[in-house]
Amino acid sequence: MSLTLPAALTGPVEEAPFPGAAPHPPLPDLAGFAAHAGTRLRENDRALYDLLARETARQRDTLMMVAASSVADPSVLACEGSVLGNLTAEGYPGNRYHAGCGVADEIERLAIERACAAFGARDAIVQPHSGSSANLAVITALLDPGDTLLGLDLDCGGHLTHGSPASVTGRHYRAHGYRVTPEGLLDYAQIRELALEHRPKLIVCGASAYPRSIDFARFREIADEAGAYLLADISHIAGLVAAGLHPNPVDHAHVTTTSTYKQLYGPRGGLILLGRDARTPGPERGTLAATLRRAVFPFTQGTPDLASVAAKARALDFVAGPGFAEVAKRLADGAQAIAERLLERGFELVTGGTDTHMVLLDLRATGVTGDVAEQALESCGIVVNRNRVPGDTTAVRVTGGLRLGTNTLAARGMDRTAVVECADLVADVLTALRAPGGVLPDPLRERVRARVSRLCAAHPLPGYPL
Repeated sequence: MSLTLPAALTGPVEEAPFPGAAPHPPLPDLAGFAAHAGTRLRENDRALYDLLARETARQRDTLMMVAASSVADPSVLACEGSVLGNLTAEGYPGNRYHAGCGVADEIERLAIERACAAFGARDAIVQPHSGSSANLAVITALLDPGDTLLGLDLDCGGHLTHGSPASVTGRHYRAHGYRVTPEGLLDYAQIRELALEHRPKLIVCGASAYPRSIDFARFREIADEAGAYLLADISHIAGLVAAGLHPNPVDHAHVTTTSTYKQLYGPRGGLILLGRDARTPGPERGTLAATLRRAVFPFTQGTPDLASVAAKARALDFVAGPGFAEVAKRLADGAQAIAERLLERGFELVTGGTDTHMVLLDLRATGVTGDVAEQALESCGIVVNRNRVPGDTTAVRVTGGLRLGTNTLAARGMDRTAVVECADLVADVLTALRAPGGVLPDPLRERVRARVSRLCAAHPLPGYPL
């Protein structure tokens, strides 16, 4: 991923567009403008500039193994920090509520085109501010307050927006949850039974902490039998889906949603994707696609962030291109290598392994809680996140497990040898915490930090300053 400026952006003055008209001035040099913006920040707000520099160094020098994170290419960040943030552009391309949106319309159409190309979709809505915003727009479009919703329970790997009582989706709707088996796997027979019992208006499939492949075709069969809409949330696996390494729900689900900053290596934002049901009648006037557009604006959002839309377009161009397949393969192969190594080291994994980028550690038998493990690993330069596991009785801020992911490791270009070393570092720290007293010895901490530094230096973040 790299940003190559067209010659027109730095070329000579253009000829007049018609006789007698003033010639166009040359277009600005965006690379120079970005450098100028950084200089102005440094000169005018050194405290904030230094904080941003410190964060850049932290990301450069730590192993990010949070499954919900990745690293955006600098060309994506350039779009996010562009002059598009100056625009007010309520509405959609060709139908805005403000003037001056001609270029913005072209950018949004480009993002839509690239989203459809990446996922084989018939239509896409690129304005949602996040994956959660996308989910809320879909749910409010398809359900009335008090309608029934069926989603995966939060402590079995579901997401807050899938019906958790901590979310508006669990408070404004009659939410029921399906659970995983004792082995941590989805039980499609149980899901069908619950769907036929409760007759939900909407079934949500997808997860934030489920490491196995999801059978979207089976979910659609259940939804059709129960007379429900099907929403597939692929926020955590979107890159694997786009690369063909995980089943694609776009033509199975009525609606598919995703965030754009995890496996798509894009900005903070969301997408709504539609397949074969895009032009079917929606619950309101017009098609399902039209209903969902109204649900995003004006129902749940106001002005879109056009800078984010441009950044999505940039990231999606990479995802749809030939180089992304190699990154996605590293995602999946790296997670398999981590899972295998942790099992060899005697740790227990939810479902016993992974089909995705995610490895979910069950620490309950070790006596080490997720919060303690998370803090100890961070002190060594390894960033993970605590996570509840199926059957977990610990508090949500304590947890009995850890969630690991390979998004950033894959972006760094780490091969199997490097990824296995990452798994060994995690295992070394967790093993030390199991000892009486549960304190990480300083010599081990320093040794792990040194190995983290070597790994990061050998596999730098692509495009970032050293």
